[in-house]
Amino acid sequence: MSNDRFTLCLLLYSISQVYVVHSAASNSLSNCNAIAAKFSTTYSNGPAASIISTTGTNVTCASLTGVSCPGSTSSGSCVFQHKLCITCYMSGSTVKIRVQSNGLPLFCPNIPSGVTLSEQNIDFSVNFNPDVSVNSPYITVTTQTAIDSTICNVSNQATPPSASGFTAISSTSNGIAGVSIDGVAILNANSANNVDPFYPSPTTIAAEHVDQCMGHPNPQNIYHYHIGSGCALSASQSTSVQACATVSSCISSISTYSISQFSSYKTLTVIGIAKDGHVIYGPYDSSGNQITSGYDVCNGVFYDSVGNYAYFATQTFPYIFGCYGPGNYPTVYPSCSTNPPTKYTKSIYAGSNINGLSNICYLLIILVSIYIS
Repeated sequence: MSNDRFTLCLLLYSISQVYVVHSAASNSLSNCNAIAAKFSTTYSNGPAASIISTTGTNVTCASLTGVSCPGSTSSGSCVFQHKLCITCYMSGSTVKIRVQSNGLPLFCPNIPSGVTLSEQNIDFSVNFNPDVSVNSPYITVTTQTAIDSTICNVSNQATPPSASGFTAISSTSNGIAGVSIDGVAILNANSANNVDPFYPSPTTIAAEHVDQCMGHPNPQNIYHYHIGSGCALSASQSTSVQACATVSSCISSISTYSISQFSSYKTLTVIGIAKDGHVIYGPYDSSGNQITSGYDVCNGVFYDSVGNYAYFATQTFPYIFGCYGPGNYPTVYPSCSTNPPTKYTKSIYAGSNINGLSNICYLLIILVSIYIS
């Protein structure tokens, strides 16, 4: 191959790479409204002046008593309201999404007696599905120390990257990492001990207890998820939720049980929005394949040729996401979990193999040669 043609080949390859990883994401106002429609909203005239002051959907739970009841008691049962408002709007030329939730689900969570659960005021706005590039990751870790200080860090998702345009409208929003489609808060992947809540390392640290819907309250009385919950898609006011410890398939393997809850949703399924504006999907792609590879250190995936980047629920730690991506693809793994990924790999959309492009490159060279000859 002549030097000119070799140079042309490299140029064409570079152009193809730019197309693959730099294409604009689907972040129009209509794209945002389509995602917002997936949420179990109770207030459609948003944004609300205060989500707490709106009227939500009543959930009646005989199982919640005393401080475990986040509402009031009527006829011996706890009655609380699920409240959620998702608003898409233009700010100049940028599409923003505002998320307002009281943090309470549409089902009756299983809360240990004496543990407090309370209504929250989650309220934030962020750029919707911002453009990102695999060639410009926000997180780059290469050593064991670096990955542990990032992924095994309960505080590392307090503030998203500045390019996300995140604004906390309530202080509660600073303590969460995202919001599920049922309004439940998604917290950082770690427990307060900076380890995997379900498969901690060292194993001398006790695993955390959750209910059958993968949720539990924290010391701030916020009911939340650390791992994908199928209940966010299918549970209703009539759903009876047990403790995970009483369900054999749940207690034997929480990570497997979490994935099994999506058995009726084996396609690209919205389950939440991250605080950096990226969408969170369930454990399957649009072809019905479970996501077991193609994700970066944050658990984010470039999942289509358009250039969209999102987080996916996985069977390995950090389960939903462990940092705000995109991140890199290191050869080290978090030591705070006995259930870490086995590898980080780019998806086919995050970059193409140059050998796979060789035939295309040669074809284009021939066409260009014919054109200029």
